[in-house]
Amino acid sequence: MITNNLSIRFSWFCLGIFFLLLSCQNKNQHSDHQHTNQLIHESSPYLLQHAHNPVNWHPWSEAALAKAKKEDKLLIISIGYSACHWCHVMEKESFEDTLVSKIMNEHFISVKVDREERPDVDDVYMTACQLASQEGCGWPLNVFALPDGRPVWAGTYFPKDNWMSILEYFKDLYQTDRQKLEDYAAQLTKSISETTEIVARQDEYTFSAERLNVLKEQFLKDFDYEWGGQQGAPKFPMPNNYEFLLAYHYQTKDEEALKAVTTTLDKLAMGGIYDHLGGGFARYSTDEFWHVPHFEKMLYDNAQLVSIYSQAFQLTQNQRYKEVVQQTLDFVERELTDESGGFYSSLDADSQGEEGRYYIWQEASVDSILQDEQSRMIFKDFYTISRKGNWEHSNILYQQKTKEEVAKRYQITTAELDQLLSQAREKLLAVRSKRPRPGLDDKILTSWNALMLKAYADAFMAFGESQYREKALNSARFLVENMMQEDGRLDRNYKNGKSSINAFLDDYALTMQAMMRLYEITFDEQWLRQAEKLGKYVMKHFDDPKTGMFFYTSDLDPPLVARKMVLSDNVIPASNSVMARALFKLGTYLYKPEYVARSKQMMHNMMPEIIESGRPPFYSNWCQLYLTLSYTPYEVAIVGPEFEARRAKMQARYLPDVIFLGGATEGSLALLKDKMVEGETIIYVCQNKVCRLPVSAVNDAYSLLE
Repeated sequence: MITNNLSIRFSWFCLGIFFLLLSCQNKNQHSDHQHTNQLIHESSPYLLQHAHNPVNWHPWSEAALAKAKKEDKLLIISIGYSACHWCHVMEKESFEDTLVSKIMNEHFISVKVDREERPDVDDVYMTACQLASQEGCGWPLNVFALPDGRPVWAGTYFPKDNWMSILEYFKDLYQTDRQKLEDYAAQLTKSISETTEIVARQDEYTFSAERLNVLKEQFLKDFDYEWGGQQGAPKFPMPNNYEFLLAYHYQTKDEEALKAVTTTLDKLAMGGIYDHLGGGFARYSTDEFWHVPHFEKMLYDNAQLVSIYSQAFQLTQNQRYKEVVQQTLDFVERELTDESGGFYSSLDADSQGEEGRYYIWQEASVDSILQDEQSRMIFKDFYTISRKGNWEHSNILYQQKTKEEVAKRYQITTAELDQLLSQAREKLLAVRSKRPRPGLDDKILTSWNALMLKAYADAFMAFGESQYREKALNSARFLVENMMQEDGRLDRNYKNGKSSINAFLDDYALTMQAMMRLYEITFDEQWLRQAEKLGKYVMKHFDDPKTGMFFYTSDLDPPLVARKMVLSDNVIPASNSVMARALFKLGTYLYKPEYVARSKQMMHNMMPEIIESGRPPFYSNWCQLYLTLSYTPYEVAIVGPEFEARRAKMQARYLPDVIFLGGATEGSLALLKDKMVEGETIIYVCQNKVCRLPVSAVNDAYSLLE
């Protein structure tokens, strides 16, 4: 007994020493930092970048707002993201400065927001900026708000002196003329709510090809037929615009629409915006030639570009498009894929404190790596490398000549050129990979992962490579196992083995879209059931019964100063447009006319806004839905033991107006009822559930579609 007591006491003594050492270790972890604020407890890489600023930052929370009310201080809400270059600049100039932080800490409650984690907060205050500021709005987004969160003014990046002046102005105004700020806040908050007001139309509606032609003409009004994309600079890829134009060409055979797509994709793939060594695309081009990128690489851009290049390959069989898809997916696999099956968010524009440093080259470095004289000469010519450089005394790899032109100049075949360039790229990539790397934002976001899931599925359709389907399946399993609850509720964010943040409408809509695409490449009905579960949850928790549209935030979330809808399509399509398209497709699969009717009503509600704007590129995903409703889509059922081979052959062709279904058996879908013929594989081509005579050969099915 005595021995046991001594043993217990010794164990407790050891445990105490362990916790003491652990405590010291934890203290030592922060001992190199003079300041530590509340962001240290967050998982967002962007928030953690600011955790040792002398500014007393708080994460966005009810507690931060309560503190502002209790201490009667204005809020500073500063919003950005990990890969944002100017966010880093403003942090270094202002938020790491003790004089700046002294004013912010004494007179304001300062809140940091990762816009990618909290797009709802970002949307409200970005709208405030667009309404309140005469300057352009972007990130970092810096907002001054009353203690209850109502904004009074917002702007973007400010140099230190300007920021100090702005701080002093609002500090004094809050002390001397608070009523003026109250008036600003009341008007601004009212205007924010009005920006997404929409009327439920009660009149009859039709969807016509004639109106589509008008939309197409407006789409191409400002198109740059030499360089692709919209005229002017900066230039953003905007892949959803080209998905619409590609589908429009398919339905109408309009060559102008196809030229807009291929010109843009060709020039993008030649430009410096494309990483010719490692694959993948940067965020945008700072010029009109796709030459000089803003070097950050975002998952959502690359996912959607994989989809549009895959679709364009299906239509044109352009082998360069296949290369771009393969190289971009190699990049995603190498640099943005977590072992869990999820995908990381982005790579920073900066490395070693300098934008683009990881990606640029000096001619001397290229010369030292490529020892063979002919290879060196051809590689430098092909990628426009010179001693003086093509950008700020350095070289960004980009093409000005085609492969055919370069091969002819050096009297080699294009196959020989491809081999030479491939070997040279491998050598340069090996050297580049040893450089200090851009920062990685390794949070995993549901909506962006859904886009990547769909990208892999689209690539599988186009190229039939089994690893792409397996990646899509791994992604879907990750989302279901880590982000989805039994009732269909989603979390938005996954980091350090933990999911968090109640999801937003884009998370649900894009995941529904991805799950239905996954069904099309597997004919496994579990993915349709997952899509239906998500759809039911959305209609329960995001519904606006007055309009038939959907709010961006769930009714379970703490309310912001305005509950908004996202209606216009941007780099990522609007959550309402994705939801409307998803409901149409889900309603078709499940034979639920109420889903289809909801989709049509949403489209009908949007038409006045689209027409009055005169800018259909801002509604490109809605335009795709309008195209679907104007040209009745086909349902193609492939049923029987050889369904897999025939499905693969059919899906290798670009068929944007086809909804695929089937399997080895009839399954449970009403659309497949009585379509099984024992021992045979049959293809049914149907419209509005009315089928033509069944066929066995894929070419015969193509004929029925034509």
